Amino acid sequence: MPNQDFLRRLPESDRTLRKRDRLQQRLHLDFWLLLLLLTVTAGGLVVLYSASDQSLGAIKRQGIYFGLAYLTMFIVAQVPVHFMRRLAPWAYALGVVLLVLVILHGVGAKGAQRWLSLGGFRFQPSEVMKLAMPMTIAAYLGQRHLPPVFKHVFWTLALVAVPTVLIIKQPDLGTSILVAASGLMVLFFAGLSWRYIVAAVVSLLASLWPLWHFVLHDYQKKRVLTLLNPEADRLGAGWNIIQSKTAIGSGGVPGKGWLQGTQSHLDFLPEGHTDFIIAVLAEEFGLIGVLVLLALYILIVLRGMMIAVRAQDSFGRLLAASITLTFFVYVFVNIGMVSGLLPVVGVPLPLVSQGGTSIVTLMAAFGILMAIATEPRKVIR
Repeated sequence: MPNQDFLRRLPESDRTLRKRDRLQQRLHLDFWLLLLLLTVTAGGLVVLYSASDQSLGAIKRQGIYFGLAYLTMFIVAQVPVHFMRRLAPWAYALGVVLLVLVILHGVGAKGAQRWLSLGGFRFQPSEVMKLAMPMTIAAYLGQRHLPPVFKHVFWTLALVAVPTVLIIKQPDLGTSILVAASGLMVLFFAGLSWRYIVAAVVSLLASLWPLWHFVLHDYQKKRVLTLLNPEADRLGAGWNIIQSKTAIGSGGVPGKGWLQGTQSHLDFLPEGHTDFIIAVLAEEFGLIGVLVLLALYILIVLRGMMIAVRAQDSFGRLLAASITLTFFVYVFVNIGMVSGLLPVVGVPLPLVSQGGTSIVTLMAAFGILMAIATEPRKVIR
């Protein structure tokens, strides 16, 4: 066989590389990205064990969620990219219908109405839009001449606005930011003109006053005011930020050591196992631990952007770039709010915070990245 003869003439390292590439194509997995994800999730379980007061039950639940999430990632990775393109509008329509049903018949908890209950199973429809939004915008713009003209920019913004407004009404500001970002990232990578970006910034600044007085709820306004001056209500709204900054600062460079954090184990730090888990990491593993985690996140982003650059068509490039940069937004918003640079909006730290549906959704997005990375190359005749 000529191919076998060719492979025999290759150096051993090249032959190993060829075998690895063929295995990746067969499994539809990007091994470098998978290795990075496994490293972060393993480290996340170590931190969660401490943040949950050494609860084996919490680790078991999280392990089950991770198992389900990786299975979901593998299944999604097997879906052909062209099928995702055709599926996108239907997923978007289903997501919008579910969001409307949340407003009409949703299940409420802690002053928010964000869930639907079907047959005893409760789920959050806004998670569907985290995937449907970038897929739909990428499918829409990928079929048109780029960079997009005004008409296409207008309809893209309309597609982004509908689910974003529905999610804000639940209210769920954190998820609405992530959903809107996933769609706007596609528009940005489509080559959006800078005049549109400048106009958007000016419009946002002009809308701050009406947003403050007519859109934001009282608790959301309180979060902004707390960000500006957390000491004004040290035992109330400012408690979380003050304690998280104390935990981060007390860790220093080397950290206090695993299971040795005082802010979390003495219950000074609320939500230490979910949104504020990086404060636990910083206290116990110090600046070194935080920098290692950030380095892993950066490598994931770089790998995702490499996949986007190598994608075979506009749909794949736009979708991969959007998923990758939205993941960066997850990290940026969480670390920003825990360190007191952004208002607290309830965004978990990806792959580290305790969670269920959000982890499965995130890994499904990485499954899409895997599918794009291992899409069979088109032969040009």
